[in-house]
Amino acid sequence: MKKILSFLLTLIMFLSFITPIYANDLKLAEKAKSAILIEASTGEILFEKNADEKLHPASMTKMMSMLLIIEAIEDGVLKWDQVIQVSENASSMGGSQILLETGEKMSVLDLFKGVAIASGNDAVVALAEAVAGSESNFVSMMNKRAKELGLTNTNFKNPHGLDDDNHYSTSRDMSIIAKELVKHDEVLKYTKVYEDYLRENTDRKIWLVNTNRLVRFYDGVDGLKTGYTEKAGYCMTATAMKDGMRIIAVVMGEETSKIRNQEVSEMLDYAFAQYKVVNMLSNKNLGKYRVSNGKEEYVNVVPTSEVTMLKKKSESNDNLSYEVKVKNLKAPIKKGDNIGNLIIKENGNAVRTLTLTTDKDIPKASFLDLFLRNIKDMIIGNMNLY
Repeated sequence: MKKILSFLLTLIMFLSFITPIYANDLKLAEKAKSAILIEASTGEILFEKNADEKLHPASMTKMMSMLLIIEAIEDGVLKWDQVIQVSENASSMGGSQILLETGEKMSVLDLFKGVAIASGNDAVVALAEAVAGSESNFVSMMNKRAKELGLTNTNFKNPHGLDDDNHYSTSRDMSIIAKELVKHDEVLKYTKVYEDYLRENTDRKIWLVNTNRLVRFYDGVDGLKTGYTEKAGYCMTATAMKDGMRIIAVVMGEETSKIRNQEVSEMLDYAFAQYKVVNMLSNKNLGKYRVSNGKEEYVNVVPTSEVTMLKKKSESNDNLSYEVKVKNLKAPIKKGDNIGNLIIKENGNAVRTLTLTTDKDIPKASFLDLFLRNIKDMIIGNMNLY
């Protein structure tokens, strides 16, 4: 009987750790229509409130736009120093803007600053057209990327977030976009800037002030995106890094910007006071594994993401361990291919599974490669006889 009670107690403690805390359990985001709080490296949910309610996301939409833009830059579709000529469509955008004029020329970098810092609707449309050829093509890319990320309650009708009845998302989906976006350090380089200028040394100089006031007033906040429209209310996705832990907080449908900032700050305070991230690997290389018929016989195996665990600060790390399971490797293998799993365990129980890959491509060996390798093995084998 004692063993059964002990097991049940252990199970309850385990479930209390992995189960997200809901709105009635904490005094957080009380005035928001919807909210969620996650740790970025694991995706663990620390708190949620109506996280799947479909609402207008306002300018938080621009997180998806920035994700596609930074991916286009990394893929070579755009370059930071590339100069874009502004279309009439882009310059006609209402709402927040950096006052672009039709025919004006501006670099991708300055336009991106206009989005990341000042939430310029005109700037994001100009970049969207540069990436996809037209605003409508870009919106199709946004919805395609949303599906790739597993977003089930999001539909985009534009790249900026101005109200449209069929333009909606949820706190949960916004947090997933943010989780993907913060993987790109170059984005955070600009979303953390409080103020900057565009068109300096001209008579059209404009002062950019970050719509996210927390980048100045909350230690560790380096993004991401605020939003406001009449239908959406005041929204925010904020991220902060402290002590090696990155937290993402989302609120939607707040009554005022002051309440929005206060409730996000309280969510971040709670996360940093209660939780820590344990890095399971000091070296991502998990060892060399043999590749059958490969141009190289061995390859290093690495995880595809950070090997971390979220723990309460009051909890010990001693009960954490991991197990490596690698498939039989056969060339050709591409870096990024799924070649096995890394299983993180707590008290011997699997709690998180990460995908493993190789640190480089391994092409298939030619007949000559295999012939020379066999000769080499024979020589070494004969030498070992003496």
